[in-house]
Amino acid sequence: MLSLEDYFRNSQNSGYRISPDGRFISFLAPYEDRLNIYVQPILPDGEDGKGVRLGSPLRLTSETKRSVRSYMWKGCDRIIFALDTDGDENYRLYGVRTDGSDLRCYTPFEGVRAMLIDDLVMCPDEMLISLNRRNPEVFDPYRLNIATGEMTLLCENPGNWQGWTTDHNGILRVVYAIVDGVNMQILYRESEAEEFCPVITTNFKEELSFSLFTFDNRDVYAFTNLNRDRTALVVMDPRTCEEKEVLFEHARYDVTNVSYSRLRKCLLSAYCSGHKSPVRHWFDAGEEALRKRFDERFPGERVAVADTDLAERRHLLFVGSDRTRGSYWFYDADTGAFTFIADTAPWITPADTVPMEAVTYTTRDGLEIEAYLSLPKDAGLPLPIVVNPHGGPWARDYWGYDSVVQFLCSRGYGVFQMNFRGSTGYGRKFLEASYKQWGLRMQDDITDGVRWLIAQGIADPQRVAIYGASYGGYATLAGACFTPDLYRCAIDYVGVSNLLTFMNTIPPYWRPMLEMMYEQVGHPETDREQLEATSPALHADRIKCPLFIAQGANDPRVNKAESDQMVEALRKRGVEVEYMVKEDEGHGFSNQENRFDFFRAMERFLRKHL
Repeated sequence: MLSLEDYFRNSQNSGYRISPDGRFISFLAPYEDRLNIYVQPILPDGEDGKGVRLGSPLRLTSETKRSVRSYMWKGCDRIIFALDTDGDENYRLYGVRTDGSDLRCYTPFEGVRAMLIDDLVMCPDEMLISLNRRNPEVFDPYRLNIATGEMTLLCENPGNWQGWTTDHNGILRVVYAIVDGVNMQILYRESEAEEFCPVITTNFKEELSFSLFTFDNRDVYAFTNLNRDRTALVVMDPRTCEEKEVLFEHARYDVTNVSYSRLRKCLLSAYCSGHKSPVRHWFDAGEEALRKRFDERFPGERVAVADTDLAERRHLLFVGSDRTRGSYWFYDADTGAFTFIADTAPWITPADTVPMEAVTYTTRDGLEIEAYLSLPKDAGLPLPIVVNPHGGPWARDYWGYDSVVQFLCSRGYGVFQMNFRGSTGYGRKFLEASYKQWGLRMQDDITDGVRWLIAQGIADPQRVAIYGASYGGYATLAGACFTPDLYRCAIDYVGVSNLLTFMNTIPPYWRPMLEMMYEQVGHPETDREQLEATSPALHADRIKCPLFIAQGANDPRVNKAESDQMVEALRKRGVEVEYMVKEDEGHGFSNQENRFDFFRAMERFLRKHL
């Protein structure tokens, strides 16, 4: 049996990228228990000249307080990365040359969050970013010169702009704005010399977003559910938002992504997130043939293109499944050769893990719910089950490798995850069915899943636990509170406990969207009675089972006060509760030693109570 640390330690190598000229790869690897950035040259190898090998790696960063989680190439000789402070999510942008020199911070502003707008691939010295430096509630767009560090304000956010779309020349052409609190407006301009002008206003429940401009910079490829339930990919005139052509739509799932060739100026594919495998629609026969070649080379695995050079001849592939963390491969289109690069976690093999099964069940009001069930090896039924609702809640679970799932299965527990109503990718009606249903029908979907497991003879009704993070943490507390006889114990990780106080402590840049949150969750005045009735912290007297609560002290999304008040309410009533707070973490534990502490405590807690 693998150790707990094997499941939760940092990957040996991960996050591979390729330089624009295809001469180097970069990756993340541990240095003093923190993920840092490394680069390696790509060298020819083999007598036939078809293979490649990697030169000696050079470490570019030496972060010891917090791991680098995201980075990108900027030109062929510099890498840009982001870091926050102890999980506060106020990310600063840094840059370093690929020889390790000129390490600098581009946005050294206290309490300010930097976000990427456009990396301007074809302009090696500039990129577009946004900062909430002038006003913590809104973000202004800037042009950043990475050679000099100079930033130029492109325009001042009037207070309701939430995002931008650029054309293929890197010009800001589209703004997305909030009007009247719950309506979204698209503003458009032909050039930087013009003002942004409103084109269309829709309710936030309707989706209309421009993915990218057509390659003549005239029309746009847009995702929209206007006049339909499932989001489709269409060609649209940005001046009028008139649909010109439907390119792909699916009867069950929303279209969620599109890929394209910058070099050949064409769409390659669009896809939906299916129950187990992506549902892909091909626009380009050459790309379809290439992906077929990848699938044939790695049968039974899922292959994704992690990165490609500008010439689109050298590809980094990520190959994975539900049984390992995955591996990286190099593919050279000119030679047709595949070269293995690295396993992300070579100490975990398929023999150590169990499959994740895609299952469905029906709720009491007739909704079909897609879910995932993972069972321990050689498990006799019924068995102890950990129910694991996802966070968001407007997100979803996917089929694939999950360290928590595999760890729990290795300790003898089954794990059940479900895409309850409100999970994304299933259409507008399914999403809207979750609005103002926290602790109500959304919770019923989880309860109905547990009862389905019991009816199937899979779950021992006396040994069911619930564990979740963020919204999943709320669902954990709600399950323990409102169905107190269903769960033997519960684990809440950075979860909401009081729907009234939660919305008073959100990050400042969420405040422009507060009216939307009122529509989605409930209004503290007009829906106060419902919010009080569905806030676990206000009904701690109903909870019978032991709880374990974990919280990051610097969490900007779910304030520490959410966990504090829940713990206080439980202890006043004599309910057993274990409380873990990490002072150097935010919305989830990033540092390896904190993950170890959390999952060690989880293992002890489940062994004792389940």
